[in-house]
Amino acid sequence: MLRSVLAFSAVASLSLALASRLQQQSHSATSPQNSQPGAPTKTSELHALASLEPIDTHTHVAKGDASFYAMLDRLHMHILDILLVDDHDSYRRAMEPQLEDALRVVRESHGHAALCTSFDPFQFGQADFPASAIRGLDRDFAEGAVAVKIWKNIGMELKDRDGHYVLPDNPALGPIFKDIEKHNRMLIAHVAEPDEAWQAPNPNGLDYSYYKENPTWYMYRKLGAPNKHQLLEARDHLLAQNPKLRVVGAHLGSMEDDLDALAMHLDAYPNFAVDTAARVVHLVVQPSDKVRGFLLKYQDRILYGTDLEFLKDTAPQDAVKEWETQYAMDWRYFATKDVFEYSGHKVEGLGLPQAVLRKLYHANAVHWIPGIYSK
Repeated sequence: MLRSVLAFSAVASLSLALASRLQQQSHSATSPQNSQPGAPTKTSELHALASLEPIDTHTHVAKGDASFYAMLDRLHMHILDILLVDDHDSYRRAMEPQLEDALRVVRESHGHAALCTSFDPFQFGQADFPASAIRGLDRDFAEGAVAVKIWKNIGMELKDRDGHYVLPDNPALGPIFKDIEKHNRMLIAHVAEPDEAWQAPNPNGLDYSYYKENPTWYMYRKLGAPNKHQLLEARDHLLAQNPKLRVVGAHLGSMEDDLDALAMHLDAYPNFAVDTAARVVHLVVQPSDKVRGFLLKYQDRILYGTDLEFLKDTAPQDAVKEWETQYAMDWRYFATKDVFEYSGHKVEGLGLPQAVLRKLYHANAVHWIPGIYSK
């Protein structure tokens, strides 16, 4: 046992040393629109990222392509391909087509992709719910699914027969969560939205354009709809009722604008972690020292994720370009002290220590989502 521990330590030290040398060589990466005189290339930045065997814990991939798989291989990137049911999206209205496509991606990726499945929440109220949902999940677990996603339509759209919103802690969902725990899988919970969803329209808001294009999720003055506090309270109840269930709150747990509140939740619920998917832009507008301090303190509870998509109608070369640009820009923010523009916001990089970067990009995913990584 001691020999194994020493060997693992040596390998880990060598990996960190290599990543450190690579970062010193490249220092920082830049996306094409953010290039500065003397700044290293995006290629060198992605090379430093690849040394950590990174894991993106939040993606949506509907198809595969040789160039896309080559990009994953080149970056040593492992992804979690997440399914969900969305009655506003023709492709995502049913689970079966998505599941068939996702399983194909997992097979063709040769170890670079893992499956996060889901269930149809709109079957709520049917006589065989939740038993039918559990049967579907167990089938997907047998196919290798490592996680389950619940989406924001639970809490923000789905209603029972009496017209009341169904919240994440509804008793009918309880057996589903127990089944996920029994199979040692992880639950990704997208509960609620940024504060802006409940506020008056603000053209300068970070998410203004999203809610303008997706009014279903704009809850401002929506009669009978739960407020954000009620939704997060329901999620907290879920966490308290299932203390052995590992739960990752998608999108910084929808507390992206209040790191103090997020810290309190992480302190209160040891079975709770969060991912960064589509919320780094919410971090870059906050004081760098505060964000850095938060990530250092909770370095074991933050998983890297992007919410990147590769949809049916996306050209492979466009997907590869978008993914590489996003990965390089995020790495520059987390790993360097560069001053640059991130999605139109001037920001100073956090320059996180290599050991923390290793957790953010790799080790935390392995811990919280067993089965997501295989060499």
